[in-house]
Amino acid sequence: MSNTPMAASPLTRAVLEIDEYASGLGWDQPARLFALVDTARLRVQEPALAAQLGLEDEQGASGLTPIEQDEVPADRPLDEFLGTIAWPDAVTGCALTVERLMLPPSAEAQVPEGLDGAKLAKWVAGHPERQEVRMTVAVLRDGARESALRLRGKDSATEVLTGADLVPGLAEALAATFED
Repeated sequence: MSNTPMAASPLTRAVLEIDEYASGLGWDQPARLFALVDTARLRVQEPALAAQLGLEDEQGASGLTPIEQDEVPADRPLDEFLGTIAWPDAVTGCALTVERLMLPPSAEAQVPEGLDGAKLAKWVAGHPERQEVRMTVAVLRDGARESALRLRGKDSATEVLTGADLVPGLAEALAATFED
């Protein structure tokens, strides 16, 4: 289904598969939350769901299967929403894809003093060096993390940046959804 590298770890492949899916939907999309489940376990424990997802013919394949969850509420801060999530034991990890505006580090010195959240967001949106970025961040119960960043100005699968520590704050928030 996806064009993700086969040599990558299962978590990296899942993140890139989610990035590819989000890319196919276009830009200006809401945040999307995914449960990550062990594909082999899914085939055994939920064969009907595995069939619905087209996984029944991949008997030798292993890895993680992303399953999109209900819509992330747009009228609530993301950190508050994530604080309400608890995952069942069958969920190995989770991922979130979200779009944001980003400024280069050189713009940090230009930020006017005393801007609150709404005013700061408006200032960033009007900055000439702003870039739109789609971030896909995933974490596993065991602490593993992976991220993919795609700039709207370089919207190509070959330009997607991956790494475990690209969006540490969001990774921490997602990891907290697995804490008791």
